[in-house]
Amino acid sequence: MNILPIRNETDYQNALERFEVIFDAERGTEEGDELEILAILIDNYENEHFPIEMPDPISAIKFRMEQMGMKQKDLVEMVGYKSRVSEIMSKKRKLTLDMIRKLNTHLNIPTEVLIQEY
Repeated sequence: MNILPIRNETDYQNALERFEVIFDAERGTEEGDELEILAILIDNYENEHFPIEMPDPISAIKFRMEQMGMKQKDLVEMVGYKSRVSEIMSKKRKLTLDMIRKLNTHLNIPTEVLIQEY
């Protein structure tokens, strides 16, 4: 086992190739240990060089609604009036703290996403 830090794109590609080769290694074996260490190194490199930003609140709501097969009218109980739902979904009105709590509870969208500016 010869594991090196991932410092650049070449190191990253080499680590990915090796990871693929030993992907099915069993835990507790030398290759299994190598796989775990490579996974950590690759994850750290990707988090640093390819960060995934949080979606804006309205995109997150729309995505979750699509996943759950919901329509805008289904948000009325969480947001209020039908016209208010429309204003929020078109980004003309901001979410209130009460709305954020209800959306978090009913749609299971993290509050960190819902409190962002948009």
